[in-house]
Amino acid sequence: QVQLVESGGGLVQPGGSLRLACAASGRAFGLSMGWFRQVPGKEREFVAAVGWSLGIADYADSVEGRFTASMDNAKNTLYLQMNNLKPEDTAVYYCAADSRAPTVVSGEARYWGQGTQVTVSS
Repeated sequence: QVQLVESGGGLVQPGGSLRLACAASGRAFGLSMGWFRQVPGKEREFVAAVGWSLGIADYADSVEGRFTASMDNAKNTLYLQMNNLKPEDTAVYYCAADSRAPTVVSGEARYWGQGTQVTVSS
């Protein structure tokens, strides 16, 4: 079993930055991990994912160039550096993990965190 715990959310002004972290525990070795976000009344949206073996990140078009996902394999922790934040980035951000990166990207990951709120507002 794998447990995922997100941290780092909060309130930030437009144009500001936040860094999210997702710590994996349990049988976490070798997992690909990713970030999704969801606002009330809308479907969960893919944000970014990092494959465990090569560490290559994949991004949604809406965040490309502003967000950077990275993974510290030694700590089993996934990060999301979010820069130039916009009000439309406001959402609950969820961490996801599975053995294969395509599974994570598709939203079909087996393991999910509880989420952390990110609010971008002046």
